Amino acid sequence: MKLYRFNGSTTCRPVEMFAAEAGIALDLVDVNLMAGEHMGASYTATNPVQQVPTLEDGDFRLAENSAILKYLADVHGAAAYPKDLKERAVVNSQMDFFNTSLSRELCYGHVYPQILPSLRHENPEVHQALITRCRANAEKFLRVLNDHMLSDAGPFLSGRSEPTIADYMGVCYATLGEMTRFDYGAYPRVRRWIAAMKARPGWAAANAGWEGWRDHVLASAA
Repeated sequence: MKLYRFNGSTTCRPVEMFAAEAGIALDLVDVNLMAGEHMGASYTATNPVQQVPTLEDGDFRLAENSAILKYLADVHGAAAYPKDLKERAVVNSQMDFFNTSLSRELCYGHVYPQILPSLRHENPEVHQALITRCRANAEKFLRVLNDHMLSDAGPFLSGRSEPTIADYMGVCYATLGEMTRFDYGAYPRVRRWIAAMKARPGWAAANAGWEGWRDHVLASAA
């Protein structure tokens, strides 16, 4: 199986980390977003949305990291995607929360406009107002994550002792705040969860590219 990815992409990191820990071999095909390779005819033919990741399994192609995680987990019978329908529904709900709530506000609303010039608003006052508003919304969603989705019963979502595919997705979105020195001090369960996921065996390889980018951004802003 091939995974078209950009090294350091927040949407690719969960797939790479889960696959590494589940023993799923992926042929990683780099797509250089910074050079606009995803906009070219070749990659557009692979994924007309022009985004990463894209999974290629023989003549089957699949986009969107949530769908890819579920597909890989099902193909390999991974315990990280429960078979029980109600447990699976909870995992699906958590993944939707990360995709449509936390990521929208923390990643695309608060962080990316500060580090990617193409996403800055041309009006400085509007730019700052949007960042401030999205930070407040992100804080609200992190409070939900801390108080209702994590518990003291276990280090992972729903108090589990082992992560589900929702943990792999969610932690990559949540940690993006590190690129702007986001303060996680008010969310002790979130901090414990992040630490538990960073201690996983698949973290280093899947996140090395992003950590290098993060450190470069922080050094440049110092």
